[in-house]
Amino acid sequence: MANNELRIPLQTPTTGSSNFLKACFNGTNAFLGIGLLTVPYALSSGGWLSLILFFLIAIMTFYTGILLKRCMEADPSIRSYLDIAERAFGMKGRIIVMIIMNSELYLVAIGLLILEGDNLHKLFPKFMIKLGELTANGRQSFVLITALVIFPSMLLTDLSILSYVSATGVFSCLIILVSIFCVGLFNSVGFHEKGTLLNVKSLPTAVSLYIVCFAGHPVIPSIYTSMRNTYQFSKVLLFSFVLTTSTYLAMATVGYLMYGDSVESQITLSLPTSKVCAEVAIYTTLLIPITRYALMVTPVATAIEGGLSENYKNQRTIRLLIRVGLLISTVIVAYVFPYYESLMAIVGSIFVVSASFLLPCLCYLKINSDLRWGWNCEQMGILGILVFGTLAGVLGTYSSVYDLVT
Repeated sequence: MANNELRIPLQTPTTGSSNFLKACFNGTNAFLGIGLLTVPYALSSGGWLSLILFFLIAIMTFYTGILLKRCMEADPSIRSYLDIAERAFGMKGRIIVMIIMNSELYLVAIGLLILEGDNLHKLFPKFMIKLGELTANGRQSFVLITALVIFPSMLLTDLSILSYVSATGVFSCLIILVSIFCVGLFNSVGFHEKGTLLNVKSLPTAVSLYIVCFAGHPVIPSIYTSMRNTYQFSKVLLFSFVLTTSTYLAMATVGYLMYGDSVESQITLSLPTSKVCAEVAIYTTLLIPITRYALMVTPVATAIEGGLSENYKNQRTIRLLIRVGLLISTVIVAYVFPYYESLMAIVGSIFVVSASFLLPCLCYLKINSDLRWGWNCEQMGILGILVFGTLAGVLGTYSSVYDLVT
């Protein structure tokens, strides 16, 4: 793989023109995503006391975001997460981080297709496709239809254009939250479920799904470099985390009070489709995969193009074939793998743990190798994050795989 291609950031930074409010919007958009739909199920898996771990995860990921900022301040030439990894561990570190980030994006893209198929099947449970002897059931047929709808966006190879397509993310999440709250308030569902205090057996799954909620760290360096006044970045990150954490907490609490331990892996699958508020929530959810899929897959395609020879990497036909190939491969996996909650748990326990917990701490310690270890609060906190991340990754991965095979 050519070194010059490896040096291209996954997120191209702007020229430092973003003001405080725009940076806050970008930060919130990076963290407030599809984890919103699974957080009530996560709460039902762990019980009410698991919210303590949710807040702990929010605090730790906020702090690791600050660590990434400090890494960038240590070297003004750093422009991306990949640059941080290379500054800390050389080209091998950059390659490893690129693999982790692109694997996460690829799996999230698969999750978007599963999400779309499940929610469309919820609206049209009797729909199916028959082609001769071949029959695709409702969920599988909607995965195929979604791929056809997404296909035109895969023809766009400019990431900056795709960024405008995904700008509806924050507003979509807020509309979904308000709509679901209205279902409980006005449509005879109510908020009467008591739930479980603590479910130790499913706690690793709950933690993995909580971790998915804070999966935006690879974008943090781009937000930092895009700001006109970078000294305000800590306030931007704090604002983004407070808003994101509050939104996730509201959704988890509302969904769990509405449906208790019977809540589905996606809160929209529990809603009564005969109600207007529920239809608003479900139809808004359907916009998320369509507006975000291409944005998730484009960095993966760019990384693959970087491994091609000079004769092929700049040919538009080859670039389009790569994107179509990625679309087909994700459709195949989503077609045969319908377990959305398990996929998100695996993403959280392996890839988000690496990018949001372990790597920021390790890169910070490596770049600031002149730090003297002692019993001060910061170093003990970093050590605690490393231990927590490792345990959460191992236990979450084991729990997710065990649930799949049993």
